[in-house]
Amino acid sequence: MISKRLYFLSLAFLSFLSCAQDKNPVNTNHDYEVVVPELSIPWGFVFLPDNSMIINEKEGKMIHFKDGKKTNIEGVPEVYNRGQGGLLDIALHPKYKENGWIYISYASSEGDDNGGHTAILRAKLKNNKLVDKQLLYKATPNTTRGQHFGSRIAFDNEGYLYFTIGERGEENVNPQDITRDGGKVYRLHDDGSIPSDNPFVNNPNAKKAIYTYGNRNPQGMVLHPTTGEIWTHEHGPRGGDEINIVKAGANYGWPVITYGINYSGTKITDETARPGMEQPLHYWDPSIAPSGMAFISSDKYPGWKGDLLVGSLKFQYVDKCVLKDGKVVKEERLLDGLGRVRTINEGPDGYIYVGIENLGIVKLLPKK
Repeated sequence: MISKRLYFLSLAFLSFLSCAQDKNPVNTNHDYEVVVPELSIPWGFVFLPDNSMIINEKEGKMIHFKDGKKTNIEGVPEVYNRGQGGLLDIALHPKYKENGWIYISYASSEGDDNGGHTAILRAKLKNNKLVDKQLLYKATPNTTRGQHFGSRIAFDNEGYLYFTIGERGEENVNPQDITRDGGKVYRLHDDGSIPSDNPFVNNPNAKKAIYTYGNRNPQGMVLHPTTGEIWTHEHGPRGGDEINIVKAGANYGWPVITYGINYSGTKITDETARPGMEQPLHYWDPSIAPSGMAFISSDKYPGWKGDLLVGSLKFQYVDKCVLKDGKVVKEERLLDGLGRVRTINEGPDGYIYVGIENLGIVKLLPKK
């Protein structure tokens, strides 16, 4: 049987050969273990207070992993499993121990139009079944397009619920129009009601839940452990993946400004900046196809505390971004070549856990 170390090194070598255009160096000062094996597309996962896990498989299956065993959770909403859509992110209420609320994002076909769109639901878990289900938000109109559902969920320190919805492949229609869903970051109260200080509540035609616009397809979102800011990243086209800090009412420019080009190689725009539109904190060229995002806030990894981790679907690694004075000053590849990185969380034990497609949930370990 091939050793784990040899397997890891061989995968890294193959990844280097196939993706040599990615300039980020490989950091080998770490190891890993597979905690939850045999998962297909673990789009999101959370730890419960008893240290068991709930895992969302994109196909529509929700798994409770406890004491080494997987149990399918019943009562999961029907999902629109098409393209990038399906059962997506999951998050616990900040006061979960008191109220038991679990928040889920998924592609839903609910509504009058064909196809589906992103929905946010909350429910409680009882005897491995979702109960007390409440639909908090359903984007419209449905579309049969299979791309750009966005769908990350995060809570800030004040208990507001943030979620993302991609522009659903309609870049020239949705992102710059606050009367339409798609290409936005949204903010709600935990019960789904609209905060009175949301930036567009006084605009009679706007979608009142919108918090930012001009986004493309944010698939990473996380609370900064020190500043309390909400950070996002999002897929660019060919080049132009971005890290952004969420600001009320801000316009992030898509598709008016971008550092990327079309997949065909043609230009989207000649502009990379315009007054009134936010510049990214960082952008990638070539695109890494980011998904999943977490800060290292524990002391488990010597010298890494405060670093930002971003998963790469395209190049199949975790990008460790070293931050200084609000800028990314260095990047390194972790878990290189294990597979498409879908989601990242820091666990209650302070270790980093990574959801990798066609592998499972992996625990990142400092090298002994």
